[in-house]
Amino acid sequence: MADAVVARYIEVGLLDDAALAMSIARARHVERGLTPRAIAIELRRKGFSADDIGAALAPMTPEILDARAHEIAERRWNQLVGVAEPARSRRVAAMLSRKGYSPSLAFSVVKELARADNAGD
Repeated sequence: MADAVVARYIEVGLLDDAALAMSIARARHVERGLTPRAIAIELRRKGFSADDIGAALAPMTPEILDARAHEIAERRWNQLVGVAEPARSRRVAAMLSRKGYSPSLAFSVVKELARADNAGD
């Protein structure tokens, strides 16, 4: 009986792993700023297939990831205005790292933010 119900739900589109994976990926990226690598780990842990994971992560281009990294780093950088620059840089880079961004991107973004601050002085 359960198999028949599941088959019927799939048939009418109520159970769609690909759509659910896409929805989770989009939410994790937009709301939490996670990278495809971090999202893929979560989706694998939840039992999604490699095809569904790949399709869900496909829209996340390097340009989109770079822009998102800058956006969330700048927000955090501005929250830490009263913190000394070395600690501020470490905290922002660490935050990006926890979200799955590469160390090279994290430090590049932090250097840009520090340079912009120093240019404004």
